[in-house]
Amino acid sequence: MRYYDKLVFELSRKGRSGFSLPDCNSDLPSGGVWRETAPDLPEVSEPDVVRHYTNLSQMNFGVDTGFYPLGSCTMKYNPKINEEIVSRFNGLHPLQPESSVRGVMAIYDFADKALCAITGMKRFNFLPCAGAHGELTGLMLIREYHFSRGDHARTKIIVPDSAHGTNPASAAVCGLDTVTVKSRPDGLVDVDALKPLLGPDIAGIMLTNPNTLGLFEKDIRDIAELVHGCGGLLYYDGANMNPLLGVVRPGDMGFDVMHLNLHKTFSTPHGGGGPGSGPVGVGERLLPFVDIPRVSGFHGNFGVILKACAYILSLGRENIALAGKLATLSANYVKESLRDCYKLPIDSVCKHEFVFDGLKDAGDVSTLDVAKRLLDYGFHAPTIYFPLLFHQAIMIEPTETESLETLDTFIEAMRKIASEASTNPELLTSAPHDTPIGRPDETSAARQPVLKYERKGAQ
Repeated sequence: MRYYDKLVFELSRKGRSGFSLPDCNSDLPSGGVWRETAPDLPEVSEPDVVRHYTNLSQMNFGVDTGFYPLGSCTMKYNPKINEEIVSRFNGLHPLQPESSVRGVMAIYDFADKALCAITGMKRFNFLPCAGAHGELTGLMLIREYHFSRGDHARTKIIVPDSAHGTNPASAAVCGLDTVTVKSRPDGLVDVDALKPLLGPDIAGIMLTNPNTLGLFEKDIRDIAELVHGCGGLLYYDGANMNPLLGVVRPGDMGFDVMHLNLHKTFSTPHGGGGPGSGPVGVGERLLPFVDIPRVSGFHGNFGVILKACAYILSLGRENIALAGKLATLSANYVKESLRDCYKLPIDSVCKHEFVFDGLKDAGDVSTLDVAKRLLDYGFHAPTIYFPLLFHQAIMIEPTETESLETLDTFIEAMRKIASEASTNPELLTSAPHDTPIGRPDETSAARQPVLKYERKGAQ
């Protein structure tokens, strides 16, 4: 173990101090307020403290430290000017008088107009704080629409078998039953399989376009006509909106409601679980209901919304379309460069992401082994074992912000790993070798995480 791989408690030595403060005469009353014993804190010098936290930060992987091709998550570079702009608003409080935040409200108004122009929707609700929150809000709008017409029989929502896992979960939370529609061998919704599912009990359908395989649902106009024909509505999961920026609008495809992941498509990559923003846009049918669901007491995460506005203004009308096209170009470039080493279950032009089904010459090497070995090459692993359509799925999304040199280096690493799987599989099955920890018990780590250091002899 290197010296600075040690935790701050392990560096502690009694009597060592990194600060000097004047005596403080406190007016706190006695009687249960004061501690009987001093807190068990580490005693370290200031350099040790700085090195400890700097070292911890370097153990974390993010888009500022390396390539992050996490499929379905759009982990692209976050321009630092956007963070600088948001820092100017750190003093805002959600309960301050509206008269003091007129500029902030103007930003919400700009975001509404900009997102409507990009998506083809009529109005946006900014209350939802993340994507799944937006999904729930959108489904609540669909239910409210049907209830307002006295149509209480529509209790089912259609979800493709390639959908994001949050789709059926959001439907369940909203009190809707999920009906699964199968995909064709080409990875697209089977329109013939959809037709028998339609009826007076269908509230709508949830679609991601391009779908979770990175493929554009080219039958979307037919799907929209069929679902609207039975009285249902179309919900657009905006998680995969990035490649469509400035090219195609969900509103023009026939969608009635959608959410956007501002923390994916419009700056603010969301590694670590936040922050997020999932505003919901509506078309003409749902316009009267857009403000009804009170899913949050405030207008979402203003910082994320402000960064989205900065992102849109920085790119402008012309370059925002270029972002989506470059994301598509990057994905197809990586896919075509690796198709001789990895199984490509659907041979088609993709959009922003694509899915391999493991190695062509896998032997005893699994997709997990490939992902672990990739860490040794300095890259974050892609999404693995999702979507569930393929047993050894490797889902790669390079985004538009990575250079050709970065993509080529990633491709080279993936090809080397494919070669190692044939010549020295032990390198993969025992990977990673150059990370702070090797292979933890992932089930135990998720269900019984150790989140604090237990110092020997500590009270």
